[in-house]
Parts: sequence; structure tokens; C-alpha cells
Amino acid sequence: MKRLVVVVGPTAVGKTAYAVRIAREMGTEIVSCDSRQFYSELDIGVARPSTDELHTVRHHFIACRSVTTPYNIYDYAEDALQVIERLMADRDVVVAVGGSGLYIDALCSGVARLPDPDPELRSELQQMPLEEKQSRLRLLDPEYYARVDLRNPVRLQRALEVCLMTGRPYSQVLAAQQAKQRPFEVEMRQLVLEPNALRERIDRRVDLMMTHGLVDEVRSVEHYRHLNTLRTVGYRELFPVLDGLDTVEHAVAQIKLNTWHYAKKQMTWFKKKCIGQTVDASRC
Repeated sequence: MKRLVVVVGPTAVGKTAYAVRIAREMGTEIVSCDSRQFYSELDIGVARPSTDELHTVRHHFIACRSVTTPYNIYDYAEDALQVIERLMADRDVVVAVGGSGLYIDALCSGVARLPDPDPELRSELQQMPLEEKQSRLRLLDPEYYARVDLRNPVRLQRALEVCLMTGRPYSQVLAAQQAKQRPFEVEMRQLVLEPNALRERIDRRVDLMMTHGLVDEVRSVEHYRHLNTLRTVGYRELFPVLDGLDTVEHAVAQIKLNTWHYAKKQMTWFKKKCIGQTVDASRC
């Protein structure tokens, strides 16, 4: 049976280096599941694999698109499966790596095809205050309300759209989608690290990003700041610096804190969703 080895874990835990090492040992290639590394304009702030790593093992879905042409999860899953099928034509194993849980889940199990949003409904919901979105979702789908990030207006809005368009709770619509069979076995390898050590790695990596020119990179994509792709940690904190509304020191502290919060969400996701081998990242 063909095998997809999926390397997961929180940001800064060392997934890329580990994936490169095992892919090299296995004589195979890597499929990225990182939803921000798709974009060619983003490098330092998304911790794209280094030039040496990219030369050591061939990677797919790295810097393959522009931020002006967003890549949705449905198209990614279809494209990635085609690449994996092609690679498995002459090898038994392929490595996938990333920290974007939804994209990993889509690749391994499939993704629910949800109804296209109604423009009028979307416009109405966009004008709705965050607190009202939260209240309505709590009534329409208490199960999803209990697990969603209540500060994320995009996810709240999408859940409300599906509830109102289908007449069913969003969580039920998602659960009704059967996991699609894959022509390969999935082997999960979850990198783990003691929280204090992980936070130290995050802080060191942010400092390195700043040394390597993160501010200049953010300046180079400033005219795209309205895009959802740029509303991500490492970029959104530095836009106010460019506007003269914040200091670099404060922005860096916020990047470190927000990255840590994101890492904790990733750890919670992978703990619930990923059953498989755990790898002590401190020994990698």
C-alpha cells in the first residue's frame, strides 16, 4: 500500500527540517500543507523553507502563486492529490508537512463542499456587529459555537451563512460529509515540544526574521494589506509601524505573543485530530 507520511506540529517546532531529513532518507519529495507558504511574495514572515532545504528535497506548493490569486482549500486538496498520485506512480511514500490543520485535514480526509454564499446575505452579515454574530451562532449551532474562535469574524460569518442557507447547524453539515477514501495510507507524525522550550524557539525565530529583513518584506507587500492573506501574524502587526502608529519594539513583542497564541491553537487542534506517532522535537 502506498503511504503518505504527514508531519504536523505547531509553528517553530521544527517540522521543515524534520520533513526534509525523512524525505531524503526515503528518497521522496515533499508536499507542503502550509496555507501561507503558497504565495511567492511571502518568504521571511511565513518561514518558507531555506534555499538549501528546497535544493536538498523537491517541495511542491511553495511560492507557487501570487497573493493576488487566492488559493481556496477545495482547489488545494484537488491539486495536491493529483501531485501525490503522480509522485506515487514510481515510489511508495510521499511526505506532507504543514501546520495548517484544515489543509492537512482536507488532504487526508476530504473537505466539505459548502454552498456558495448568497451576496445579499453576505452583505447583511458583514454589517452585523461581532457580538450579534456570536449570539446568533449560539442559537443556531451551539455545538460549533462551543469550539470556534469567537473573535474570528470570518469563521463566524461562514458558519452563519451555511446555517441560514441550509436550515441546518453548520456542525451537522460538516459532519454529514463522509471522509473520502484515499488511495494511500496516512501515517501521522506529530512533533511535540515542552511549552516553555517552544515559546523560546518562537521568540528566537521572530528575532531572526527581523534580522533577515521582515520589515522590508512587509513594506514590499504593503499595497496588498487589504487582502485576507496579509491579515496574518508577522505582517498585520508591522503595518501600523509603517504608518507611524506603533514602534518596532512593540510590534515585535506582539508578533511573538500572537505566534505563541497561534501555536497553542495548533497544539489543541493536532491533539484532537491527529492519531499517530509523536516525535520529540528536542531530539530531532
